[in-house]
Amino acid sequence: MKDTKDVLEILPAHIKKIINNLKGLEVMQEIRLKINKPLIIQVGNEEIITDYIATLQDIKLILQHISNYSIYAYEEEIKQGYLTIKGGHRVGMCGSCVVEDGKIKTIKSLGSLNIRVCKEVKGCSNSLLPFIFENNQVLNTIIISPPRCGKTTLIRDIARNLSDGVKNINLKGRKVCIIDERSEISGCYNAIPQMDVGIRTDVLDNCPKAEGIMMAIRSMAPEIIICDEIGTHKDIESILMALNSGIKLITTIHGYGIEDLYNRRVFQDIIDNHVFQRAIVLSDKSGVGTVEFIYDFDKKDKLWRKQND
Repeated sequence: MKDTKDVLEILPAHIKKIINNLKGLEVMQEIRLKINKPLIIQVGNEEIITDYIATLQDIKLILQHISNYSIYAYEEEIKQGYLTIKGGHRVGMCGSCVVEDGKIKTIKSLGSLNIRVCKEVKGCSNSLLPFIFENNQVLNTIIISPPRCGKTTLIRDIARNLSDGVKNINLKGRKVCIIDERSEISGCYNAIPQMDVGIRTDVLDNCPKAEGIMMAIRSMAPEIIICDEIGTHKDIESILMALNSGIKLITTIHGYGIEDLYNRRVFQDIIDNHVFQRAIVLSDKSGVGTVEFIYDFDKKDKLWRKQND
C-alpha cells in the first residue's frame, strides 16, 4: 500500500515480513516496539499483539535507517521525542532523557518506538465545507475530538480545500499558513510537506503554536491560520492577536463535546471574545472520523446532527 511503503522501508526484514502477513494494512495506524516486549500493531480499531519480542538491535536498525546512519545529525529533532520520515510518518521515541538547565537536550538509550502511519483521506472534509464557508467568508472553526478520531486528517483536508479552492461552492483559494508544531498536519520531511495541504499553503514546521502564529502574521500575510490542539494561555493570546488582525482560524482541541470547551478555564477568553463561529464534534462511533454534530456558537445550537442508528 502507498501509505505504508515508506514505513516498511525503515523496518528490519523480519519485522517487515510479520507486518506483510497481516490483513488490513490499508488501515494500519501504529507499530509499537518495546525492548523485550511483544511487537504491537494497531490495525483500524484492532490491537494485534504478535508473538515476536522486540530487541535492542531492532531499535538500533530502525534508528540507523531513519537517520541515514548519522543519528547525531538529528539531535534537535530527537529531543522533541520524534522524527518525521519520508511520507510524513512520525516515529515517536522514549528512553533516558538528558537534561541540561531544566531542558531536554536529547534522548539516549532508547527503549521504545511508536511508528505512526500518516494517512491522507482526500475529500473527507467536502461535505463539511458548506457549514464553515458562508457569505463568501470562511468561519472560525474548532474541531473537538477524542484522541485517534481523525481530527488531524480532517483539518489537513480542510487546509487543502481552502487553499486550492472549491468551484462547486464558489470557494476561491485562500492563502493558508499551517503552524505544524508536531509535524502531523503536513508531515514535513526536509521542510517539504509530504501531505497535500494545498497550493497556497505555507507551513511552519516543528514550530510552537503561539510563536508560529505571531511569525505567520508578521511575515506571510495569511488569510487563514490552521493549527492543531490548542490548550495553553500563550496559544489563546496569539489566537486573539490573529483575530484582531482579521485572520480566520481553523483549529482543534481534545474533547468529547461542546462542554469541554466551555468548562476549561484556559478557553474562557476565546469564549468571552466569541472567537469561534462553528464547532465540528467528532467520535469513532461509526468508524474513525464520525461527525457527531456541527454547532453554531451564535445560535448556541446544533446546525446538523448525526442520526442515531
